[in-house]
Amino acid sequence: MSPQSRSQPGGQPPGGSRSGQRRGAAPPNALFAELLRAARELLAVRSPLDAELMVSELLGTWWGQRGGGRRAATVEQLVGEGLVDYAGEQRSPAALALLSGIACLGTSRQAAKAERAALELIEAGVPRPGWAQHLGAVTPAECYVNPDELGDTDEVICVFSYAGEEPHALVSVVDYNSDGMIKDGWVTSRVSKLLDHCREISSQREVKGSEARHAFRQVDAGQARHMLETALTVTDSVADPSVSDSFASYHAFIRARIRALPPYRGRSLSATGERRHAWSRDRRAMLAAEFLASDEAEDLSDRGSASHCADRIIDYGCDRDFGRPLRMSPTKVEAFLLGWLPRKVMLSFAEQDAMPHVLAAWVRWAGRRRGLSEAVITDSLEAVFNAMGAFAQAYRDPAEFGLDYALVRRLLPDADLEALPRRAFAFPVLEGWHSGSDLSILDPADPNDRRALLAADHATPAPGGVGRHIERHMGVADRLWRGDPPELWEAAQRLLDAGQDRHLVLHALMAVLDHTSGDEAALIAVLRELEADEP
Repeated sequence: MSPQSRSQPGGQPPGGSRSGQRRGAAPPNALFAELLRAARELLAVRSPLDAELMVSELLGTWWGQRGGGRRAATVEQLVGEGLVDYAGEQRSPAALALLSGIACLGTSRQAAKAERAALELIEAGVPRPGWAQHLGAVTPAECYVNPDELGDTDEVICVFSYAGEEPHALVSVVDYNSDGMIKDGWVTSRVSKLLDHCREISSQREVKGSEARHAFRQVDAGQARHMLETALTVTDSVADPSVSDSFASYHAFIRARIRALPPYRGRSLSATGERRHAWSRDRRAMLAAEFLASDEAEDLSDRGSASHCADRIIDYGCDRDFGRPLRMSPTKVEAFLLGWLPRKVMLSFAEQDAMPHVLAAWVRWAGRRRGLSEAVITDSLEAVFNAMGAFAQAYRDPAEFGLDYALVRRLLPDADLEALPRRAFAFPVLEGWHSGSDLSILDPADPNDRRALLAADHATPAPGGVGRHIERHMGVADRLWRGDPPELWEAAQRLLDAGQDRHLVLHALMAVLDHTSGDEAALIAVLRELEADEP
């Protein structure tokens, strides 16, 4: 494999295919034997860079199938550490070459086991490939950030060498429309050509005023590490990340090169590598007022709805786009209108009608403030207009939850649409009569009314007394209402998906709260492990 080229799409092992495994089951030795046969190619290479890229590609064969969270750790342990154990038993040059590569590129557990196994093979007289002594012994040099014009992505370029020999650049693409994850990466040995190309493209852009920070620029190596560590953590936390076909082949290499960079010791940065500036409520309100007083917002007829829509645009930019409410691009417009809004925010009918028009005015106003060209602004405006029809269709209909609009408004006084499923789960009875009370006029956000609503959910008296039982339900309902901690609703969904009865799920959550007795760390730990009982 040449360091200038990408690996084969799909992350397939050389000469083989991926093999899926049952959850929790150790892979058969046939899989390990196939991977070790593929590792024989390591004996033919001379360059430590080529060797690292080949090992990274091999480690990437199961990365794309690992899922997220605990499943990722389980797959790395079963397959990755299982491969290390298998290779350590083979006592062959190919096994030693593979172990040497995993000691450099594997997870911390894999690397430690591989290093021990490799030392045992060396002591047993197994010949070591010449490149092994240089493997991972890289020295970081200059680091750069190459943003695209609209700020959708950054290319983080880090230059390395082996004690001054074989210089190469790792290019990692950070996508801020995908929560700031690394979605692509590659390696090139044509470092000078790459940097000259980036400088040329940057010089052709019309960069004005505050947007000068979006030009191609050199950054501190520790800052580059902070940016890449943050972005790779996001990638690794997603069960099915939207990454390039070749990313799995570079994942281990990127992880190892990040570790080779010096730690960042400066002030805290955002994921974009910029200084963090808190966006307080007052600061957001001032920005909204500036927009509403602008020429671009002059034709917005429904000022009340326009104000609420502007607040949502600002919240999205501050909370989801790394503190950049003025940044607009076609991709961000689509993600906001067709992704985030329909899933996270409950808009009134008037606000739904107004939102595309407010967003178009915001695109013009923000583009003018940023000094963008008319052509760039027009691209984002076209994205708004093209999405208007789909926005009307995609915006979530409250009827999907079996609730009418009036009931939804009672559950969402804060317009937090994301909270609707868990609040509907906590308070399923919102209409009818119970003990002489009209449930339809009770407010589930009011603690006193909550008790009556939860009592109506219990047709028969509970063991140990109704009062104590309702109080325990109140504790769970209050936490579900606030989403505190998020793991509570995540655990409830896992149990529901496994076929558990709703009331049994509530009782399981109450038992966890009783067991942890106010210890939030223990509560979160237990909830993460909570699974449905086996049938």
